[in-house]
Amino acid sequence: MKHSKLWFMISLIVFIGTGFLLLTGSSVLTISLSRSTKIPLGTYTTWAGIASLPLALYFGIRKLREPTSKKDRFLAYILKILIGLAILWMPICYLLAGNISFSFTEKAEFQGGQLAMQIFWYFSYFVAAGPIILFLIYGITSFFKKKK
Repeated sequence: MKHSKLWFMISLIVFIGTGFLLLTGSSVLTISLSRSTKIPLGTYTTWAGIASLPLALYFGIRKLREPTSKKDRFLAYILKILIGLAILWMPICYLLAGNISFSFTEKAEFQGGQLAMQIFWYFSYFVAAGPIILFLIYGITSFFKKKK
């Protein structure tokens, strides 16, 4: 098995496993990783799931890994940005929330406040939906290219 196929399978399994845990609301996600501070396993699980989706696209679609056309180069560039944002998701969200459990309050200051919470949710939606939208665009453009 080629390395890219292996990494594709690992990324896909991580994404599906994370999605299952999140959709079922598993109590595994609330397990604390530290006794002294509240570090939920769900934070790291979600981070792995968010990062695994664009990586699955990268390793699963050769034309996005090794682009030949102008369209594929553009989509590959966007995918690399999405991979970078997915890897940086947890540090950015930590800076927004001020804690690793990503809980927000009604306080007036930015970090941990309501504006930071809105940015957190928009950023999280973008990082999660971006690879799905990219995949749909790639699929639609490939479909119409084959029709010609």
